[in-house]
Amino acid sequence: MEASSANERLHFGKMGDGCQHYRRRCKIRAPCCNEVFWCRHCHNEASSMLKNPMDRHEIVRQDVKQVICSVCDTEQPVAQLCSNCGVNMGEYFCAICMFFDDDTEKEHFHCHDCGICRVGGRDNFFHCKKCGMYLTPLHPISYLIMLGSKFLDSIPYLFYSMVHLFVLHNNHMYFRHWAGSCYAIALRDNHLCVENSMRHHCPICYEVHLFYFLQLYLYLFDSLKDTTVMKCGHTMHYECYYEMIKRNKYCCPICSKSVIDMSRTWKRIDEEIEATVMPEDYRHKKVWILCNDCNDTTEVYFHIIGQKCSHCKSYNTRTIAPPILPH
Repeated sequence: MEASSANERLHFGKMGDGCQHYRRRCKIRAPCCNEVFWCRHCHNEASSMLKNPMDRHEIVRQDVKQVICSVCDTEQPVAQLCSNCGVNMGEYFCAICMFFDDDTEKEHFHCHDCGICRVGGRDNFFHCKKCGMYLTPLHPISYLIMLGSKFLDSIPYLFYSMVHLFVLHNNHMYFRHWAGSCYAIALRDNHLCVENSMRHHCPICYEVHLFYFLQLYLYLFDSLKDTTVMKCGHTMHYECYYEMIKRNKYCCPICSKSVIDMSRTWKRIDEEIEATVMPEDYRHKKVWILCNDCNDTTEVYFHIIGQKCSHCKSYNTRTIAPPILPH
C-alpha cells in the first residue's frame, strides 16, 4: 500500500504542466538574469524580444542551478525529485543538460559525443564522428589577442565569431571544434560522410537566430528542427528538403548532385531527345560538359534539351569551356 501511494505521488501531475516546448513539473531560474521560465527556449524567446538589444542574451543550459517545483512551488537545487513534495519533476531527467521532460514518447537520450540530449531513441541513432563539435578551453591571453587582431575589426564578424566559433561557459571561453553528430541508424555505412556537414546553415531557409542587435544564421547542429542527410552527404532541414522536392528541385543546393534516383527521368529525356531532331547547323556541334553527379568532364554532341554524361549517363550536367591542352 505504501509503495503504491509513493508511486502515485511520484507521478502526480504528469503531463499536466509545462510550455509549448516541453511538458514538465518544474520551472527553471535563469542564472543570467535571475528570472523564472518553464524552459531555456521560453527564456531565449522572451530575451530576444527585449527593446534594448544589449539586454538580449541566451541561457547556457548547463549553468542552471535552481528549479521551482510546479506542484508545491518549492525552489531548490536541480534534481529529478522535488525535495519537498517528492514528485518527479520530469519523467526524463538529464543532470548534464539540466533538462526535464514528462513526454517519454519522445525517447530522449543524452549523446556524450554531441554534448546534448536528443530525441528518437538511443538505439535508433549512431554518432558519426565527422559532422559536429566539441569544446576545448581557450586561454584568456589568446582570447584577448584574438579580440585585438585585425581580422575581427568589423562588428558583425565579431559577433558571428562569438556565436559560432566560441562558447562562454562558467566564465570560461571555449573554442568550438566539430567532432560528429547523431544520424539515423539507417545511415550507418550508408551515407557519404562529409566532414563538418553539420557546421553549416540550412541551404534553403538559412534559419535566423537573434543575437543582440544582429540576425545570425543558425548552424544545423544547433537547430531544433529535424535534419536530413542527402545522398551527397550534405544536410538540410527535413521540412526544407521535402519542400524542395515538392517544387521539382532534385539537386543539392550546395554541390548540385542529384539527391534522388533520377534514372527514370534520364530515360524520359533519352526518348525526348530521340524524337527531337536538331537543325542541320547544330546537328554536329559538340560541347564540353561537367557532370554534377560524377564530376567527369567529357565532350558530347550538343542538344537543346540536354547533354548526357558519357560516364554515368546523367543529364545533370553543365557546359564548360574546353580544357586547355599542354603544348
